[in-house]
Amino acid sequence: MKIIETVSEMQQLCRKLRVENAPLGLVPTMGALHEGHLSLVRRARAECGAVAASIFVNPLQFGPNEDLAKYPRTFDDDCRQLAAEGVAVLFAPTAAEMYPPGAATTVTVDGIGDRLDGASRPGHFTGVATVVAKLFHIVQPHRAYFGQKDAAQLAVLRQMVCDLHFDLEVISCPIVRDADGLALSSRNRYLSPVERRQALALHRALQRIQQSIATGERRSERLLQQGTQEMDTVKVDYLAAVDAQTLLPVDRVEPGTLIAVAAWIGSTRLIDNFLTD
Repeated sequence: MKIIETVSEMQQLCRKLRVENAPLGLVPTMGALHEGHLSLVRRARAECGAVAASIFVNPLQFGPNEDLAKYPRTFDDDCRQLAAEGVAVLFAPTAAEMYPPGAATTVTVDGIGDRLDGASRPGHFTGVATVVAKLFHIVQPHRAYFGQKDAAQLAVLRQMVCDLHFDLEVISCPIVRDADGLALSSRNRYLSPVERRQALALHRALQRIQQSIATGERRSERLLQQGTQEMDTVKVDYLAAVDAQTLLPVDRVEPGTLIAVAAWIGSTRLIDNFLTD
């Protein structure tokens, strides 16, 4: 696996990969890899001739009081895992490489970028859209792979790809969970043993809603009330039933409705979701 730090070298190598190993897949990450990330790589390897990955802790998507400074960085271990999974090239730029002095352009997806996590974290999705647009321009993949756990991010990026006419396919991959149901996240490592148990409230809330839907309940208000009852051990940011494409709230759930939750467990914010059948 080649490790590339500059935009120009990454562009040059990816041009070659697109010609010789099409289709080219991209798995963007912020590092601190877990099985969820590796599942994206495996899907990309199964569907593409070559896979590029990126590790970049993007400062633009962190707010002033968020965890940029302490975000877990495990670069050497991440490299070993990506190499073992057959990644051809890893793009690992510095912040100065991605945002050189004088850089003034950002990408904002109006409306949808202000919903769910965008409402809780103002400017977050502008940071996400900007860095992903840059990665798409640099790598020019045929397919890009993201986890369904970041469902709001997926909706924002799909809108951006459509609006800016990126010639690529955004692939959503299933959430990977621990045996007890907690969705894998790089931020899970922040949790103390007590907080780790408390964090299961997110999964319980979603399971309660799934069970109610299975027995015939379709009213969003009632479903969300039931889910909230499972979350008395955490500080709820949001629990919402929304259209999966627009992230606008819906009164009744239909097949494909997104049920999404975000909550604080101590000082750690976690998210989870599912799409209704």
